[in-house]
Amino acid sequence: MKKIFQSLTAIVIVAPVAIWATSEPSSAQTEQVPRFACNAFALSPEIRKRHFDELGPALLKLKKSTRELPDGYEFELPPDKGTYQLLTEWAFQERLCCPFFDIDMRFDRENGPLWLRLTGRSGTKEFIKAEFDLAYSD
Repeated sequence: MKKIFQSLTAIVIVAPVAIWATSEPSSAQTEQVPRFACNAFALSPEIRKRHFDELGPALLKLKKSTRELPDGYEFELPPDKGTYQLLTEWAFQERLCCPFFDIDMRFDRENGPLWLRLTGRSGTKEFIKAEFDLAYSD
C-alpha cells in the first residue's frame, strides 16, 4: 500500500510538469503561420454580395489617395458621415473574411480626412496590393 501511495504521489508531482512541458509549442508549431486567404464564406450570401459588389467598389471610388506603409497601405477618404458608415460596415465584414488584417480608421484633426489603414504581419502588404489590383481594378 505504501508503494502505491508513493507511486501516485510521484505521478501527481511529475504529471503537471510533463503536461506543462508538452504544452509548449515546438519550433515547428511556432513557425507555422496561417496563409493569407480570405474566407468569403464567413459572410452570408447577401452580405458577401454587398461587401464585394457594392461596398468595396464604392469605397475605392471615394479613395482620394494611397500611402504606402512598411507593412501595408493607408487610404485617404472623404471625412463625411456617409463614407464613414460605408467604411465601418466594410471593415466589420472584412475582419470576418480576412482576420489577418489589422484594420484602423481615423479622422485627422481640424476636419482632416478619414483614413483606412490596412496592415499586418509579413506579406500583408503584398497581399493587399494583389487583392485590390485584382478585385477592384476598373
